[in-house]
Amino acid sequence: MNDDIELLESTHEFPCEFTIKAIGSPVEHFVGRVLLAIQAELGEDIVPPFSTRQSSSGRHISVTVTPMVQDAQQVLAIYAQLREVEGLMMLL
Repeated sequence: MNDDIELLESTHEFPCEFTIKAIGSPVEHFVGRVLLAIQAELGEDIVPPFSTRQSSSGRHISVTVTPMVQDAQQVLAIYAQLREVEGLMMLL
């Protein structure tokens, strides 16, 4: 985990906007669950900027979110929250 923190700190100047992409199945409320997981870690009621895109086949949906994060630890905590989201297939 320390390697992850060092890598994030060497490539980002915190606080900053951090782009996160979650790809999953378009099950009911997938986008909402992704946003709630991020908000839970940020401790805010404000929805961070996001966009969605569904695959041409309709089998997958991607959610790109750009929250303002305070440090590398917060980024890792957000990813930990997102790994628990139902329907998640990939995180970038």
